[in-house]
Amino acid sequence: MNLFKKPIAISLSPNLQPDDISLCLRTVFNYSRWKIGPAIKEAENRFRKNFNTDGVYSFNSGRSALYFILEALGIGDGDEVIIQAFTCVAVPDSILWRKGIPVYADIDESLNIDPKLLEQLITRKTKAIIVQHTFGLPAKINEIKKITQKYKIVLIEDCSHALGLEIGGKAAGKWGDAASFSFGRDKVISSIFGGMAVFNNLSGKQAIVIKQKYGQLKMPGNKWIGQQLMHPLLFSLVLPLYRLGLGKLLLFAALKIGLISRPVERKELNGGRPDRYPSRMPNALAVLLLNQLDKLHEYNGHRRLISEIYQRELAGMKKTKLPPELPGAVFLRYNILHPEAKKLLRFFKLEGIILGNWYQSIIDPIGVDLKKIGYRKSCCPKAEIAAETSLNLPTYPNMKEADAVGIAVKLRQYENR
Repeated sequence: MNLFKKPIAISLSPNLQPDDISLCLRTVFNYSRWKIGPAIKEAENRFRKNFNTDGVYSFNSGRSALYFILEALGIGDGDEVIIQAFTCVAVPDSILWRKGIPVYADIDESLNIDPKLLEQLITRKTKAIIVQHTFGLPAKINEIKKITQKYKIVLIEDCSHALGLEIGGKAAGKWGDAASFSFGRDKVISSIFGGMAVFNNLSGKQAIVIKQKYGQLKMPGNKWIGQQLMHPLLFSLVLPLYRLGLGKLLLFAALKIGLISRPVERKELNGGRPDRYPSRMPNALAVLLLNQLDKLHEYNGHRRLISEIYQRELAGMKKTKLPPELPGAVFLRYNILHPEAKKLLRFFKLEGIILGNWYQSIIDPIGVDLKKIGYRKSCCPKAEIAAETSLNLPTYPNMKEADAVGIAVKLRQYENR
């Protein structure tokens, strides 16, 4: 085994390529443009053009974008918002930060919210439904949109996994009243942290009010921006040293001394809101975002290619349930369901392959206080089964087709033991 070979790793900044790292290094030394600069407007304009709306605003994270959408649309104290279980804590947190009430719905075979269950959850207090396109697989958005129109409630798309997804020839993010996007370190494209809010069909008065609200937001501090810029540079060292164990130590030390930030802060596990949310997107991260946006089509094409390999190589396995084949899916991760998912995760790690465990907790990550974020155990049985059995196979841009075949071979070997 080549100890200096980068591992197949689904979560260790999988989108980073040499041009991203060199760009990040140049950005570090352009300190005067960390906060304010032309890249912010250019990134927003890309989304304005792609989504054919002027209602586009950039943020320091996807959760900031979602929080701002809820605030801008007047959703707050005592209002109920229906979301799916089998999700990230960032979604219910955004509702709780607005003093709203998350109401959890179970999922269907695509691991997205089940539209058949929605009407029984709608009450007089229901103000919105948030639809998550899990792992880049399309939710039944057309059915859900009809329900929101019937009850005159807001439809928000959570496109954190779904930039570039099309549903019936229409982009994810265009179906709802608004949509949030995330550019976290292991999303479809990455600026390490970052998000975008897209508003569709705003009235003139709404547009003015939302623009005024956005103008009141501040930029995150230079320390936080610096932590994000250090992330690509650090991981250019961590990955080649990972098999030796030195990469893990370097990563642990960097987190310990605050050289880089964690993706989720401890207070968020209990519904708490860190001071930096919501904030605007700083120019330094917009620079990284623009470079990744240029590669979006290439990245998603590669993900689809890798997913086709898994679909072919894993067909017919008895214990392994493959995801449904849905038109337009971008497969941020190729999620399988297996009764021994946790054992498989350890098995592959010993082989030098780090698979993903989204969402190993019904509301991820592990450690979330379910009571404080309003989830009642057993209320969403299908989602809870999915959390126990899900295993994410990598599809990221830097992996080779031979890597996908090798993962499929090892999975068959495990199942045939």
